[in-house]
Amino acid sequence: MYRVLRARGLVRERRAQARHEAKKKPHLVARNPNEVWSWDITRLPSIERGKYFDLYVMIDIFSRHVVHWEVHLRESGELAKQFIENCIRANGGLAPRTIHSDRGTSMTSKSVASLLSDLDIIKSHSRPRVSNDNPYSEANFKTIKYCPSEAPLAGF
Repeated sequence: MYRVLRARGLVRERRAQARHEAKKKPHLVARNPNEVWSWDITRLPSIERGKYFDLYVMIDIFSRHVVHWEVHLRESGELAKQFIENCIRANGGLAPRTIHSDRGTSMTSKSVASLLSDLDIIKSHSRPRVSNDNPYSEANFKTIKYCPSEAPLAGF
């Protein structure tokens, strides 16, 4: 029966198939300071084995200037919300037009989303499972983690 139906083109998938558009690569361009900020969180090891600190860093992608940074003992959406508020406060009350981040739990939390919505800031996220959509923060973290800590003090 199926051989005859297939020959006439009458056999097809009967289940409803989800159709999703491919996620578009974020293309962020900053022509002036405070247009687009990028932020991320990385883990820094302490001198005690198995203990880490979370470094939160916000970067203005126009100038690659670090707007604000904080170190915390843990990562959470509430700390991320306070971090963004502190970034705006440290920048003289000037908020960016867009804030870009990866899809970490803190970055996609409801508290951060509602803050950005209240401040009319456009949120931008990296594509799922793509590690190079946030190059500014990742390059900054590589410099922090792999350069000797004595280097900034070498000239003093």
